[in-house]
Amino acid sequence: MYTGIVVGTAPVIEVTEGESVRTLNVDLDGYCADLEIGASVSLDGVCMTVVSIDGTDVCFDAIEETLTRSTLGELKSGSLVNVERSLKMGDELGGHILSGHVMMTARILERNEQGEGIDLSIENPSEAQPYILEKGFIAIDGMSLTVGEVSANEFALHIIPETLRVTTIGQKKVGDYVNIEIDSRTQAVVDTIRRSMGVSE
Repeated sequence: MYTGIVVGTAPVIEVTEGESVRTLNVDLDGYCADLEIGASVSLDGVCMTVVSIDGTDVCFDAIEETLTRSTLGELKSGSLVNVERSLKMGDELGGHILSGHVMMTARILERNEQGEGIDLSIENPSEAQPYILEKGFIAIDGMSLTVGEVSANEFALHIIPETLRVTTIGQKKVGDYVNIEIDSRTQAVVDTIRRSMGVSE
């Protein structure tokens, strides 16, 4: 599990295409303390398992399901990814609980500078619409964020300067895609209400 508080970014060193997997080598300099093979690390919000470690060069394998549902298939050498180590007992929960199971990607429709921050409009995918609520939680590329205004076709995010400093979100442009993980608690409540009302999934 993760908290959605991204600790920083890391560059992709190498991408290797295999028959059924895409192997990513990422330079996790500064994030490798006590890291072991088999550990889980969030890369752009996707829960990834450490396959090998060579100094700060850490290797991960992404299977077709992961590549289909996320932006990891677009990464290349030099790309930056958001990084969060898995939650440990006693850690501060500064965001909201994330599984690292990305549901889908969505396109950035609009970007506006707001002083030192930015406002983004993100497309509102039909399958996620029941769970994206104004002032609710959402994870975008592994970042725990609060949803702004919501319409049938899009929702707003208001990004503060600290988030821009620590993550990759400030580098995103209109037309780029981001990974989405909806809040599991919101999904559970909404699905329970929908079932009680006889609304089909």
